[in-house]
Amino acid sequence: MAQILVRELPDDVKERLRVRAAQRGRPLETEVRQILIEAVAPARRQKSLVDALVDAAAAVGGVDLELPARTETQRPVTFE
Repeated sequence: MAQILVRELPDDVKERLRVRAAQRGRPLETEVRQILIEAVAPARRQKSLVDALVDAAAAVGGVDLELPARTETQRPVTFE
């Protein structure tokens, strides 16, 4: 395993890290290691709005939309 030495870390940053580690019930070193691991983890693909809507519709049994029949054909283009 590699080791990293961080020089000139402000005292208040170290104190905030210590408090954060204590709140999570783990040693400072473990907390810093977890922060670094999460900081460089591959980005997770966030679900798009469309994906979320499809999932929501599927959760309630899906959605059936009735499309009206087309009654008009495409009008010809005129250049007058």
